[in-house]
Amino acid sequence: MTTPPSKAGTKGVPRAARVRQVLAEATEEFGRRGYEATTMASIATRVGVTKPLLHHYFGSKQDLYLACLNPVGDRLLHAIDTAMTEPASPAQPTALRVLHALFTTLDGQREAWFVLYDATLPPDSDAAHRAAYYRRAIDDLAATGTADLLRTAGSSDPLDADALTYAWRGLCTALVRWWVNHPDQSPEAMTRRCARLFAAGRTLLAAGDEPL
Repeated sequence: MTTPPSKAGTKGVPRAARVRQVLAEATEEFGRRGYEATTMASIATRVGVTKPLLHHYFGSKQDLYLACLNPVGDRLLHAIDTAMTEPASPAQPTALRVLHALFTTLDGQREAWFVLYDATLPPDSDAAHRAAYYRRAIDDLAATGTADLLRTAGSSDPLDADALTYAWRGLCTALVRWWVNHPDQSPEAMTRRCARLFAAGRTLLAAGDEPL
């Protein structure tokens, strides 16, 4: 006689709901603490389940990390690609559309950005390779946008393009980090703030061209 598969996790919570809960809590834990400092025990405590249950559902810590990373990476790639293919307008240039897409995608799970950009992943692990895949794909999209910007500015130096892509990644990371510390800020408010910051930057650069 075989035992029918259970439809619930612990305490009567359906398994599918428990899995979603674990992934949400684990994503925040990995994003806040980093892969190296995060343990299955700490995630189990956050969720209110046992450590053996986590291993039963997901396997190893790396498997759980990948279960958090893959949907985040897929959503970000899709959102950024979609934003870049939309027609540009003076009211919302490509950079602002991409930032708005990034903020909208991360809203409710802002720490997920740092799951993707985690410097503590074990070298040459499946986790490191998968995170690198998503980072390269996002960098490739950024490189497309920055190349157009540099062509407009009359630059054809590939190192300019590489430096600008690097700077853009750092800007996105800094903005998300600031956003995490200001939970009252909506994606729309963040996009408007970025528009003001970009305008202030243009004014500052233009002022630098004036004779003293």
